[in-house]
Amino acid sequence: MSGHSKWANIKHKKAKTDAKKGKVFTKLVKEIMVAAKMGGSDPAGNPRLRTAIDNAKVADLPAENIERAIKKGAGEMQGVNYEEGFYEGWGPGGVAVIAAFMTDNKNRTASVVRHTFAACGGSLGGSGSVAFLFEKKGVFMFDMSVITEDKLTDAAIEAGAEDVVVNTEDAVFEVYTGPTDFIKVKTAFDKAGLKYASSEISMVAKTTVKIEGKSAKQVLHLLEELEDLDDIQAVYANLDIESAELSRLV
Repeated sequence: MSGHSKWANIKHKKAKTDAKKGKVFTKLVKEIMVAAKMGGSDPAGNPRLRTAIDNAKVADLPAENIERAIKKGAGEMQGVNYEEGFYEGWGPGGVAVIAAFMTDNKNRTASVVRHTFAACGGSLGGSGSVAFLFEKKGVFMFDMSVITEDKLTDAAIEAGAEDVVVNTEDAVFEVYTGPTDFIKVKTAFDKAGLKYASSEISMVAKTTVKIEGKSAKQVLHLLEELEDLDDIQAVYANLDIESAELSRLV
């Protein structure tokens, strides 16, 4: 496992600031609604909903907003019907990009995403154009300051995780699981009282593309613009940027 993408780590570092923005709350509410619609309103029997609620709490989404979103998704209150899926494309420097969407109007979303790619020096591709470069994984990130590598590795192995990666550049440990084992590992960490900085089902790049200079600046701009779209829930990319370059750009 090559480790989580630089873009993912940038996003998590910015999470507390971004959580103050209404758009972040909107995306969390959408995920809760869709999770409740797909698997029911009981978090105990709906792993996706339980994860969505946990992420919403970390972002300080008010409890009443969470409850209302669950009820709308489960059909107990009137709500919007959302569709979800992925857009795939290429950014400057040959970086592969996947944008996960959740929308009530696919035509609108497709048009906006296509324009964003083009305006930022990229191009929107067809289904399957870059998906083969990624694999779905459960990903947990632990700050190195809160746990030792040995303790985390022992707990991860016992919980059924696939790998633990030491990311010294971002001062985090990254724990990877198969997508179907994500909830099992998450439950084990919670029971053991291990505090992770983030947890999610992600699209992890199998290989990365090293970029620098103008291309690096353009790619980061593209990813930020996609993240800021109302209908985009998450953005994944296989970029690799040197730490010194990254510090200069963000």
